Amino acid sequence: MNLSDANGLEDVPLFDPNLVREVNFKECSGTYNPEISPESPGEGLLMRPLKISDYDRGFMELLKQLTVVGDVSREQFEARFNSMLGCKNGYYTVVIEDTTCGQVIGAATLAVEQKFIHECSSKGRIEDVVVDNKYRGKQLGKLLLDFLTLLSRHVGCYKVSLECKDQVVKFYTNFGYVKEEGQNYMCRRF
Repeated sequence: MNLSDANGLEDVPLFDPNLVREVNFKECSGTYNPEISPESPGEGLLMRPLKISDYDRGFMELLKQLTVVGDVSREQFEARFNSMLGCKNGYYTVVIEDTTCGQVIGAATLAVEQKFIHECSSKGRIEDVVVDNKYRGKQLGKLLLDFLTLLSRHVGCYKVSLECKDQVVKFYTNFGYVKEEGQNYMCRRF
């Protein structure tokens, strides 16, 4: 038995699942044909917060379709999950599960940074948007992006940003994101 089972944390959501219903999706930027929403992402699909048990539902393998993940043990995953859970209102990782096979097939994260500026407001950053190769073309990436964008406003962010490669800038502009003139994203990797 692992630690999370012993403590009953295996299915504790990373954030309040009610937020999936509370966000006013009618204000979304995307158009959906056929129509889908966070509450109804498609037949056999469920959109919900990340849980520790998602480690066994392919969450880490899904992230490998996006970037280098490395070797992350279940214990490391649980420790990071619990650390994120402890940052109240700091991390919102949402997943889409195919309930017919019990696999996570889509995911994205909203990280909320508390600021002193803008009257001690918060800034959101959308990270790690990924949909399994076999499920692409079903509007799920749009759904994840729209949901997290609206969630950022819902939780009080004064702005939300994201980083992307040049070839997907056009995709993000469809959702109101603007590549700001004179701004450069710079990075130093260790």
